Amino acid sequence: MQIRYGYHIEIVCDRPTTLVTMLDIHPSRRHDLLEPDEMRVTALLDNGASLPVERHFDSFGNICRRMVVPAGGVRLEASGLIYDGGRPDATAPDARQLSPAEIPAELMGFLLGSRYCETDKLMDTAWSLFGHLQPGWGRVQAIIDFVHNHLTFGYAFARSTRTAAEAFEERIGVCRDFAHLAVAFCRCLNIPARYCNGYLGDIGVPPNPAPMDFNAWCEVWLDGRWYTLDARHHQPRIGRVVIARGRDATDLPMLNSFGSHVLQRFEVVTEEVGAGARQTSASSASPRLVPGDRGVHIAA
Repeated sequence: MQIRYGYHIEIVCDRPTTLVTMLDIHPSRRHDLLEPDEMRVTALLDNGASLPVERHFDSFGNICRRMVVPAGGVRLEASGLIYDGGRPDATAPDARQLSPAEIPAELMGFLLGSRYCETDKLMDTAWSLFGHLQPGWGRVQAIIDFVHNHLTFGYAFARSTRTAAEAFEERIGVCRDFAHLAVAFCRCLNIPARYCNGYLGDIGVPPNPAPMDFNAWCEVWLDGRWYTLDARHHQPRIGRVVIARGRDATDLPMLNSFGSHVLQRFEVVTEEVGAGARQTSASSASPRLVPGDRGVHIAA
């Protein structure tokens, strides 16, 4: 299957401001691209002049772009076409949990607490809820089930500073909160877990009338590989396209401005195209990005 994806974002600022974006498809999926998706960066004023952009990788291997936004603001646009196998997220009921001694050294950081995933505050809760369960896929699935049922989803609940522990206490959140709480519980139980964001259209599921947005989910390391799990949607999904991975939302601000700005326009498109298209997801100019401590984080 083929998936059309893209965005149109406009940022207004009253003085020159450095901006770092994390909006490119992750390097692990770029071999699936069917056409170029280079970001178009133009000034909102100055007759839409193109702006210079510096491309680099962060410490997690995500693609970043740095630019200086002129006074007046900038328009960011991209449209791409990607091949997808059309298979839902993999499940592995027999996957075993590795001991900390067996986990690759480079993944040990995904066992530790982070800005939004406070393992120290949730450790006792995690072991009281899930410690009696057999380690492995069943324990991870129990965590995902619990988070899905414990939190109530709502865009009005978005708050950029909410941590996993706060989400657990408040019992509300958006997709980043679902992902943070699931990641934190997994790490408390010695299961490597990382936070992901990207595109997720209404493919293979009933259309959602809400405007299209970016999404957040988690990945866990079991039996020698990463598995995708989504506590918000609570089912394997088709057509998930990763943009970035890290410890939590601190590592993955989609827009990180080093100065004040106003988000004037925000549209996201993710839809299956071609003869076999099953569902099409909508786009909208309604912003769903939330200011964060390192820029702007998704609030889906």
